[in-house]
Amino acid sequence: MPLKRRQIAWRAAQDLADGAYVNLGIGLPTMVSDFIPADREIVLHSENGVLGVGPAPGDNEVDWDLINAGKQPITLVTGGSYVHHTDSFLMIRGGHLDLALLGAFEVSEKGDLANWTTDDPAFPPGVGGAMDLAVGAKEIRVLVEHFSGAAGQNRGGTAASPRFAPVARPGGVSARSRRRSSARLGQAGNISPFMTFHPQHC
Repeated sequence: MPLKRRQIAWRAAQDLADGAYVNLGIGLPTMVSDFIPADREIVLHSENGVLGVGPAPGDNEVDWDLINAGKQPITLVTGGSYVHHTDSFLMIRGGHLDLALLGAFEVSEKGDLANWTTDDPAFPPGVGGAMDLAVGAKEIRVLVEHFSGAAGQNRGGTAASPRFAPVARPGGVSARSRRRSSARLGQAGNISPFMTFHPQHC
């Protein structure tokens, strides 16, 4: 059974290191702020100039002067701040982010990342910060559903845009995954047990 979006976000949050500076990209990664472990101090960054992003606000707590790069309302943790957009990009381009959690349209089996578009009028007519984050952070992790949207798949071999592929889990790659992806899917040799989800998490 595929993981729900909030389950993916919860799982990603469990792997964040104490003391890390982490950018939350637009889309699924913004949900990670709701699941930061209480025993870790992690500074969440949003490319529009926010340091110290907190969990999503409740319905009665929304302040439209506090938004992330995806134009969603956010909260700030104690000590959180807004900085100039230029300073935010200096942090990104200067290699000061330990990790960027990015969404993607597709990622190839070689790791090529397709995370921007100029075809959708809902998006700005350009690449935006997607390129800066992909090359400026010390580490990149992509949060994406295996199959979603009109195209049906977010992973594959090579296509018009790069796609995502290597999937491994105990028991091997499912036949369903092989049928629905054009990538050469194989079993990784270094699998560790996958953390299970308790309903309270998501």
